[in-house]
Amino acid sequence: MDAPETDKPTPVRLAVIGTLLVALACLSYVLLAYEFVPLAWRFAERRHPAIDKMGTRAFTSAGIPGDPLNIGFVGPEDVLHKKMLAAGWYPADPITFSSSLRIAKASVIHMPYPDAPVSDLFVNGRKQFYAFEQATGGDPSRRHHVRFWLAPVTDAIDRPMWIGAATYDSGVGLSHTTGQITHHIGADVDKERDKLIADLQRTGNIDLKWIDPFQKEREGRNGGGDRFVTDGKLAVFSEQ
Repeated sequence: MDAPETDKPTPVRLAVIGTLLVALACLSYVLLAYEFVPLAWRFAERRHPAIDKMGTRAFTSAGIPGDPLNIGFVGPEDVLHKKMLAAGWYPADPITFSSSLRIAKASVIHMPYPDAPVSDLFVNGRKQFYAFEQATGGDPSRRHHVRFWLAPVTDAIDRPMWIGAATYDSGVGLSHTTGQITHHIGADVDKERDKLIADLQRTGNIDLKWIDPFQKEREGRNGGGDRFVTDGKLAVFSEQ
């Protein structure tokens, strides 16, 4: 009596199984490389490690708490400059004897000085690396401006972070804390942060994330004694 024949796979069945395995492998690669891995990076990098090392306020040279930090950029400095220039914000002149005389003269006789210097503020003991501004009137007493400090650490893919304080200079007067001549800032610092973000978004190719909560003090006074109020959010932008 002959033994029953086993159900051996036919060449056609083997070809179908092979095709399905290849298709499954391709699908797995696409999902891993284009969905799961980028998602994992986005999750890991949702909060740059520098954010926890920079504090939430800038300080005057005397150590008085100054403007609240409210904006950040993740990326190299050349891209930061490119984005700020495209948004219509321009570098402030360094503080020198000549620029100090020029800003004083421009403020008194109401003449334009779109690159007027800004006073130094400090984060982690270092003054701002860059300051950008945008004139709003006929003299430098009123202007939009932002200072940026470079964080001491990079993220998991070696990207630096620049943290900044965007405020609006509403006029020139005497500091409420030292009596020195200074710019007073507008109290609504969120308005200035949001204006800068809107200018950057108009240039296109911007990725924006919000860190909330970030700012511990929702209201207070800066180094010149000017009042500020904030929703406590930190806006962090980068190039897409």
